[in-house]
Amino acid sequence: MIPLSDAEFIIIGGGAVGCGVAYSLARAGKTDVLLIEKAADVAQATSAQGAGLCGQPRPTAERTRLAMHSVHTFRELQKDPKVQPEWHEVGSLRLALTEKRAQEFRQLKSVADEVGLETELIHPGSAARLCPSLDFKGATAILWCPSDGYMRPYAVASSYAYQCRKLGVRIATDTTVENILTENGRVAGVATNRGKAACRYVINAAGAHAYHLARLAGIELPIVPVRHEYYVTTPLAGWTPELPCFRVPDLTLYGRPCEGGLLLGGWEPKALNTDPRSFDLAGEPPPVVPDWEVLNHFEKQFAPILGQTRISEKARVGRGWPTFTPDGRFIIGESRRMKGYIMAGGCNAHGISGSAGIGRLVVESILEKNPSPYLHSLSPDRFTETSWTWEQARVQAAHVYETYYGV
Repeated sequence: MIPLSDAEFIIIGGGAVGCGVAYSLARAGKTDVLLIEKAADVAQATSAQGAGLCGQPRPTAERTRLAMHSVHTFRELQKDPKVQPEWHEVGSLRLALTEKRAQEFRQLKSVADEVGLETELIHPGSAARLCPSLDFKGATAILWCPSDGYMRPYAVASSYAYQCRKLGVRIATDTTVENILTENGRVAGVATNRGKAACRYVINAAGAHAYHLARLAGIELPIVPVRHEYYVTTPLAGWTPELPCFRVPDLTLYGRPCEGGLLLGGWEPKALNTDPRSFDLAGEPPPVVPDWEVLNHFEKQFAPILGQTRISEKARVGRGWPTFTPDGRFIIGESRRMKGYIMAGGCNAHGISGSAGIGRLVVESILEKNPSPYLHSLSPDRFTETSWTWEQARVQAAHVYETYYGV
């Protein structure tokens, strides 16, 4: 266990986002960084529960560039011979089942063309050659992105942490933040179960506990944990690690190869969310018991696209509480309510795949004198300087989840 020490930057949370922020700071030359994680290792909470897909085509140029930056980072991390994110650049297929969705795909391709991301609208025959295990007959359009892929979430955080340590970042595990220390309206440090540490900046990357840590700084933010589930099958013939990821937005489903079988997840039409005020900083969100009605519905929906293959058994279920915001945007940057207090939360289920991009935005928020309009749109002050209620916030955050694939 490393000794607790003062630092210019203290990051709270050792998931993919916290480790990604630390890595981005270190790459920008800011290595006086202390990352604090309450567990014995990184990526033990929300990050460990992720499905690991990384898709770059997005409705806006800003979001697409952000995802492209993450993929570039995963490629670079993969080059290290010792610790890798287990990045598989296998490409991805998006299947449209309606003309309205096909139009959305054409728009996604237009944005991709604008920012230099290679994508292609392909025919079912071409898709079948890329992924023989799926049936594409009913597709009205198929969007192929060859540089998309998937990774193992724990390995991503571990890879960041390994590189961070090499660059001089300190990582204190088994360390719990109990309070944010302030002085004259500015962050001054943190109090932990192991003592105090002074700093100039505190970066909140605490996932489902981001709400509680913001409250310690006197900031109320609508960061809502929403249940998400997927399952992994026992090994299936033909499902090799080299097959592409896939998304079927009209069925709200996604998947990828995993452990010799299939990982299949989806977005529920009636999302279950929990009020972050119902548990405290020292506690945890309610345990997520597998909802077999929901998981079996995913399987039933997917059956026609899976073709002749039949799922014999589900080996395990992944589930957790990714956090969502009422407007579906990240919460990133400093709040005018507390100088030196930086948010990196409300990731709307993009924490792992977007971790490098989020890290870049955090660095921009700290180091750039004139941050981009896009970064301004993610400011925590959009919530601190407007009126909202928790009842509204939970309904709206759940709606963001439920319409994740909305058109």
